[in-house]
Amino acid sequence: MLRLDGKVALVTGAGSVGPGWGNGKATAVLLARQGARVFCLDINPAAVAETVAIITGEGHEAQAHACDVTRSDEVREAVEACVARFGGLDILVNNVGGSAPGGAASMPEEAWDAQMDMNLRSVFLGCKHALPHLLARAPSAIVNLASIACLRMSEDRPHVAYSASKHGVIALSKSVAMEHARAGVRCNTVIPGLMHTPLVEHRLVRQLGANDAAALIAKRDAQVPMGKMGDGWDVAHAVLFLASGEARHITGTELLVDGGISARMP
Repeated sequence: MLRLDGKVALVTGAGSVGPGWGNGKATAVLLARQGARVFCLDINPAAVAETVAIITGEGHEAQAHACDVTRSDEVREAVEACVARFGGLDILVNNVGGSAPGGAASMPEEAWDAQMDMNLRSVFLGCKHALPHLLARAPSAIVNLASIACLRMSEDRPHVAYSASKHGVIALSKSVAMEHARAGVRCNTVIPGLMHTPLVEHRLVRQLGANDAAALIAKRDAQVPMGKMGDGWDVAHAVLFLASGEARHITGTELLVDGGISARMP
């Protein structure tokens, strides 16, 4: 079950910002372990090379490609390189994203635009340039990543652009799913909750002005009904399911990976 033999997958954000397993890195490795040949994109060449080294070191096939997924020309070139390298495309995983703090009154317009580019435009461009190839190999699948931050809002730490852009990912996914359902291209969204990935130590600690990473991790764990944050592998397994043939009758929907946060009453 959940085998991807003969499939070609393209994963964006397949590197990691620091030691450990980010969502994209874990996803790329897991898809390869399940039989897919994986074309790995990241803006950081060293980070994506590390992911590919893990995959090839385990005897699987992968290719690294440096790409800024907010630039249409670079995304188009990356998709074409993937097809040239592996002969086609069956699975697209749009994983790139990041949050910036700020409310509607306080956030600079430049920050809003940058968030829309990173979190929503990147998904649009991935779908735009991959869809002709996915249609040619249907049945095929797109899995986009949103965030629990688009469903639950913080009173003391607004991130208006992140929430709006990630909610846009859900709408984009539903639109793509309905447009291409009869053609055999499924499109779904994974919604991670509070996750313990390298982003916590390497971005959130600084962003939140925290002095103690362990204290921040403990605070985030306490917010999860299951008592602990998930990690990149929890997200990766959700992506694998939605990309696999076992999810053949699932499209236009969302899979929450949040340890129960969205179900808890405030």
